[in-house]
Amino acid sequence: MRYLTRSIAAALSALAIGLLALQPSGRPATADTQVSAWTGAWSAAPQRPSTGFEPNWAEAGFSGQSVRQTVRVTTGGTTVRIRLSNAYGTSPVTVTAATIARAGTGAAVRAGSVRRLAFGRSRSVSIPARGDVRSDAVAFRTRPLESLTVTLYFAGTTGPATFHSQAYATTYRATGDHTEDATGTVYADRTHSWYYLSGVETAGGPPRRGAVVAFGDSITDGFGSSDDANHRYPDELAARLTALGREQAVLNAGIGGNLVLNDSAWYGERSSARFARDVLDQPGVGTVIVLEGINDLGFSEVDKPTYKPNPQVSADDLIAGYRALIRQAHARHVRVLGATLLPMKGSDHYGRRSEADRERVNDWIRTSGAFDAVADFDRALADPSDPLAIRAAYDSGDHLHPNDAGYRAMAQAIDPDRL
Repeated sequence: MRYLTRSIAAALSALAIGLLALQPSGRPATADTQVSAWTGAWSAAPQRPSTGFEPNWAEAGFSGQSVRQTVRVTTGGTTVRIRLSNAYGTSPVTVTAATIARAGTGAAVRAGSVRRLAFGRSRSVSIPARGDVRSDAVAFRTRPLESLTVTLYFAGTTGPATFHSQAYATTYRATGDHTEDATGTVYADRTHSWYYLSGVETAGGPPRRGAVVAFGDSITDGFGSSDDANHRYPDELAARLTALGREQAVLNAGIGGNLVLNDSAWYGERSSARFARDVLDQPGVGTVIVLEGINDLGFSEVDKPTYKPNPQVSADDLIAGYRALIRQAHARHVRVLGATLLPMKGSDHYGRRSEADRERVNDWIRTSGAFDAVADFDRALADPSDPLAIRAAYDSGDHLHPNDAGYRAMAQAIDPDRL
């Protein structure tokens, strides 16, 4: 009876959102309408402004400029809205105009697909310091694995911008308001980060399973994958689920260099501090995959300015950190899948101590029963002739991060029925 009730509720919710989608595009529904029916379709974890690994615009921010960003949603719907984050801003930021469209080639969008976005029925919105906003709902049919382009115009000066450093996707910038420009020819400046945009959410369409959030560090973020190709392991998992005919969103909450137990100016707040924001507060979340800890163990093996703080972290310390995440998730009725730490022999993270702790941690993940399920990425990517190292065919070259084939193998190592 409980499952029948849920099915009826889901059908009624989908019908309600479908009716909302019939509204003229000039009269968007309010953002809080049918909140229970929304699900995250794409996400990026916000970070404080920093220089990053390659040039970006976070510290300079924007003034009189349009920023065009392309993302791939992992589930479809009939209605869409975006989420903008000013989590690390010290003052409000005004977005003068915003649009969404179907992505074309490069900075171009498909002709006739541009839709204006509103915020409380206004074209502009002020994102409060350390806060976020969602746009109003707009009728816009999307399909799983479809690429969408969101363009933001800042008429004033933003100051340093909350962003996501390692997008592995091209973002474009132009002077003036070009939110409705379809050709994209004016967008001459490029970077590989996302700015202010932290989520795309959909509603309507068939009932969906609970969203899966991949939570972790650079291996979840996609370091070593091809730019603009969507080959991060969460992308590959989304593609696999879609091929199986499962309507289920997969969201990426990875931050390169992130730590379970310590904050980092470059690599984000520690896992427990950002877990609620980046995972549990996602609409429709049902499962989280936790793959994090290799940096906690490995940073102390490396003497680099960016790898600070780098205290000695033991296997027991890391396990206590995992238990804290599990408690947070279970308190919100979210299932937790634990992922084993990948092989790292030959990398700058590798040492006698860090390797011994990695093996202890992986043994605990496999055998403790603390997680609801396990994804054994370690065994899936290990070199059969040397299990402490990543198989050469899966190695991006630094012996720590997978390449596109490695990320695909990780997605294949996850049992869909455990989601």
